[in-house]
Amino acid sequence: MTNTSSIPAAPIATPTAAGVVRDAPPASPPQRTRAAWAGVVSISLAIFTMVASEFLPASLLSPIAADLGLTQGAAGQLVTATSLAGIVGGPLVVAVVPRVDRRWVVMGLTALAALSNVLVAVVPSFGGMLAARLLLGLAIAGIWALSLAVTAQLVPADRIGRAMTVVNTGMTLATIAAVPAGAYLGEVLGWRAVFLLAAAAAVVALIVQAITLPSVPPTGAPGVRSLLQTAARPVVALGVLAIVLLAGGHFMGFTYLRPVFESVDGMSAALLAGLLVVFGVATFIGNLAAGPIADRRLGVLLVGVPLAIGVGTAMLALGGSNLWLVALGVLVWGTGFGAVPTTVQAWIARVAPDRLESAGGLVVSAFQIAIAVGAAVGGLVVDSAGVQAALIAGGLVAVAGGVVLVAAGRR
Repeated sequence: MTNTSSIPAAPIATPTAAGVVRDAPPASPPQRTRAAWAGVVSISLAIFTMVASEFLPASLLSPIAADLGLTQGAAGQLVTATSLAGIVGGPLVVAVVPRVDRRWVVMGLTALAALSNVLVAVVPSFGGMLAARLLLGLAIAGIWALSLAVTAQLVPADRIGRAMTVVNTGMTLATIAAVPAGAYLGEVLGWRAVFLLAAAAAVVALIVQAITLPSVPPTGAPGVRSLLQTAARPVVALGVLAIVLLAGGHFMGFTYLRPVFESVDGMSAALLAGLLVVFGVATFIGNLAAGPIADRRLGVLLVGVPLAIGVGTAMLALGGSNLWLVALGVLVWGTGFGAVPTTVQAWIARVAPDRLESAGGLVVSAFQIAIAVGAAVGGLVVDSAGVQAALIAGGLVAVAGGVVLVAAGRR
């Protein structure tokens, strides 16, 4: 058994003519240039536009519902549709285009996101909007599934953690900026114009990709068979379970964060907004810090990240009316969760270096399942035992996920 923190960054593995997967040498020097890092940035830019598009309905719910004659609950299904498509989208994209140059696949997914936003902006019916949002879900899941494998071919093996931090920065910034920016622009321009702006942003990302992304051949064995073989590996299966627990524990509490804030004595709208900003900034900091640590001491993250989520949620649950304790809990929790994407992607790159695309698809599905299950279970706990119980339970589940992830890495 080995300590995951001491495992060197693994080179990409390629199939030989005899069908035996062996470690390949580092990629050729041209892929180690600044242009390759520019390609990484282009993927981050695409993810920023896609994740921002995913959360736009949350900031435009009232005008969308009023314009289409829907309840706000019905209009909220625009977000649900995107998540449902994401559960199958990652593995599906990897499986159905096994031999296509990943440069063209990434660009195609970015174009699909632009098309989705245009359709949402122009179709008159709610059914048409739901269908368009399914396209966005496929685009998001597909590019997330491929991001690790593509990035691993653009940068040196000992820089994967840093590179994934760049990629994940797009997601982090989108989660911070999308809702307030969407709400403001919706008031000024109208909600349909906001989706057209999102489409334009995706087109900009597409242009940057066309300029910066080199040819990126697919890695590993192709198709559905590779996906099933990867999922059958015990270490990968345990890793997927760990990710569901780690992220699901987070969403058990995070989904009901606002009621926690509102229970603090003297809470005002300004303080509530300030705490949400603190959480967003902490998430950004956690993401930035995770990359360099993952490249050198991955084991520190495997222990520290779930522990930070557990400690942070406990501080919120036990903070009561103590605003400073609640704020500190938000800071610790946000920092921990901000490091989650880079941590699990660096981990999967160490344990399945020859199946990065298939493993990436499984990781995407695990996150989407975690969001749905975590929010649902958290709701049951809130209704039966209160929001503080949901926070504590979510923290414990996240810590259990970290334990499973460390144990899987030691196999």
